[in-house]
Amino acid sequence: MATPSRPHQIRLLGQRRFAPFFWAVFLGAVNDNLLKFAVVLILTYQVQVSWLPPEVVGPALGALFILPSVLLSASTGQWADRADLARLMRLAKSAEVLMMALAAWALWARHAPALLLSVLLSGVHVTVFSTVKYAYLPRHLRAGELTGGNGLLEMGTFTAILLGTVCGGVLLAPGGGGTLALMLTLLGLAVAGRLAVQAVPSTPSLSPELKLNWNPLAETWRNLDRIHHEPVLLLCLLGISWMWFFGAVFLGLFPILSKAVLHAHEDIASLLLVVTSLGVAAGALLCEWLTHAQDSDEPQLGLVLVGALGMGVFGLDIAWVVHGIAHDPGMAQVQAYSVQDFIARPLHWRGLFDQLMMSISIGLFSVPLYAQMQYRAEASRRARVVAANNILNAVLILLSALMTWLLSVLGLGVGAIFAVAVILHLLVVMMTLRWQPLLWRHTVVWLRRWRHRAPE
Repeated sequence: MATPSRPHQIRLLGQRRFAPFFWAVFLGAVNDNLLKFAVVLILTYQVQVSWLPPEVVGPALGALFILPSVLLSASTGQWADRADLARLMRLAKSAEVLMMALAAWALWARHAPALLLSVLLSGVHVTVFSTVKYAYLPRHLRAGELTGGNGLLEMGTFTAILLGTVCGGVLLAPGGGGTLALMLTLLGLAVAGRLAVQAVPSTPSLSPELKLNWNPLAETWRNLDRIHHEPVLLLCLLGISWMWFFGAVFLGLFPILSKAVLHAHEDIASLLLVVTSLGVAAGALLCEWLTHAQDSDEPQLGLVLVGALGMGVFGLDIAWVVHGIAHDPGMAQVQAYSVQDFIARPLHWRGLFDQLMMSISIGLFSVPLYAQMQYRAEASRRARVVAANNILNAVLILLSALMTWLLSVLGLGVGAIFAVAVILHLLVVMMTLRWQPLLWRHTVVWLRRWRHRAPE
């Protein structure tokens, strides 16, 4: 009897069913984050308008970027379920080229309203692809390949966020190429993405007769009501959204952590972003290897609890390290220092290690949830399930920002806010284990498989 083959995610990058789709998603994510960060820098340092003070540019652009996910995800999910996904992606990529042409003109003219409009349209582009990409994968990958495919996709997403943010800073820095180089990069990435998506194989609709409901609230509620009767699917959606809530607390506080606690230059916040992005990417890539999946295997949730515990343990130590630095009497005399000075301190190395391990844990936590969500969702309405998840993600991110703001108003420092987030996380994990014992059973099965079948 033939032994079932083990999937290998890297081979997908050489296959038409995955590679053109991956590069189209990756290039689009780089472009969206490049545009958003560049506009933040320009409206903060170069083009200042009375109706948008520099101190609120970052939050305002973040809200503008996420707004389409809240307003349009329900309609996008319906559209994706009734359309050929490849055709929909090509349409979105053609629109991206036009959108980046508008952004290029706005950059050249230094036209603030047009820059904001470009970021809003970029958010629409993200909304379409964040729905379509998770509906596309299970149509072209076998069940045992979903964990590896999602691992590659998440690795690409966080690498793209990092590249887009870093490139935005580099291109606008003195001697970095300036506005013209930024314009050409935005347009070049959009055109490259449009060329890549042309090779995506046809993915016909499974619900061509679906009637669109243009009321986003009613449609979202209807989807959530159906998901409510499928406990494992609901667990996946809530888990993914919780991951975004938890991560948003840390990412949102990086700038103030760098400035007010570490007394460092802005590049320390960038270093923390680099460590986080690389950590999540590494954790995402490890998932397939750690699960020992076969081609025909159902995606498992065994790594979710492992990732959740890692997020809690290393998150608590980050809070302890930050609290210790903030209350160190010697820090009051420290002037702003560079990356080299920062990494010369042993306590900072401990914090960076914790951040890396917590980020790897986030990758282990999230990828199996995405794979299981795609596997469990009914194929004819999978895009609408993904759309409902996108809305939950956006709502949880906004609630995360609200909680952080309230805790700051109450006088809590960065370390204390991190500690509150981690304690909430551990409480949520314990309540989830009591509500859904399946998570613990999957973990036990994974541990037994790991013990009896070592990685090849």
